[in-house]
Amino acid sequence: MSIKVNCLNPIAACGLDLLDDKYEIVEDVNEAEAVLVRSASMHEMELSDHLAAVARAGAGVNNIPLEKCAEKGIVVFNTPGANANGVKELVVAAMILASRDIVGGIEWVKDNKEDGDIAKAAEKAKKAFAGTEISGKKLGIIGLGAIGVLVANAANRLGMEVYGCDPYLSVDNALNMSRDITLVKTYEEIYSECDFITVHVPLLDSTKGMFNKEAFDKMKDGVVFLNFSRDTLVNEPDMKAALESGKVRKYVVDFPNPTTAALPNTIVTPHLGASTQESEDNCAKMAVKQIREFMENGNIVNSVNYPTCDAGVCTTEGRIAVAHKNVHSMLSKFTNVFAKDGINIENMVNKSRGDFAYTIFDICSEATEAIVKDLEAIDGVIKVRIIK
Repeated sequence: MSIKVNCLNPIAACGLDLLDDKYEIVEDVNEAEAVLVRSASMHEMELSDHLAAVARAGAGVNNIPLEKCAEKGIVVFNTPGANANGVKELVVAAMILASRDIVGGIEWVKDNKEDGDIAKAAEKAKKAFAGTEISGKKLGIIGLGAIGVLVANAANRLGMEVYGCDPYLSVDNALNMSRDITLVKTYEEIYSECDFITVHVPLLDSTKGMFNKEAFDKMKDGVVFLNFSRDTLVNEPDMKAALESGKVRKYVVDFPNPTTAALPNTIVTPHLGASTQESEDNCAKMAVKQIREFMENGNIVNSVNYPTCDAGVCTTEGRIAVAHKNVHSMLSKFTNVFAKDGINIENMVNKSRGDFAYTIFDICSEATEAIVKDLEAIDGVIKVRIIK
């Protein structure tokens, strides 16, 4: 039987082309074992019992009910880094747009297109759109994930003095960052030093509204603030006050809403960060590869609600994957089931993340529905899948 996949949004063909004849694209999401999604909201959806995976072709997962999925054993994936270059390029463009009134100059030309002497008039008018260069300015980056590191390296090459802060900086991202980047331990060091500040952190309860009056008061006068992460990271009434006072000289944000669209001294783009053909292609291919790895091998890579768990390719007679609660003595209960049925476990990988855990068993005999039923009967087991 084929593995049924539903696309809640259009997914780039280069990604779907990676699904071989083991897979079937279905129109009815209730038939699907795996879902591919971009921006469609899943919060009000009824999630079927046989849905095993959701892959978001992008980094943000605000449109997916993560806890609800975890409770049903549905592993949710995202594609961190797949759209990083597209966002990086827009951030660089945003710094230049904020430094020089290019938008104002373009609008002036449009408004004066009927002037037969526009070239001469432009020479007089252009002083109103003069600005500053970004070379030599100090840029502070809050959040050094895939996007933050690319922004840091690009800004460094453009001659900026770059400071970065990330309490969760990974080894891989640190190794990919130019040695010229200055790492600081606190946001306050960035606030006090930097002419430009760009934020690249996820939206969590702990980060919502983190850029507020208290933060703005610590920043340099006339700072340029860039937000290509999420609008709600910023306390918008406090940002409005900071813009009106001149504390923040310019706010560049990629999330239009009734407030941001009306803010003074603000450049708002219509969520263009990942709107490149390359980003869409990269996200689609990465999402499909994650679905295939999970459905065919049971392995979890880049999940946002279950732990990373990789047992490689199965070389034994059978493989079973179990999503379960992260509670005491689960492993002993599992091994007792296999022992009762006379099945030898050749390899086992167990990982946990918060309240949830995931275990892969490679066994020396064929996995059967009888074993699945015995495992499902254990209190705390959420979902059991026969991989092989």
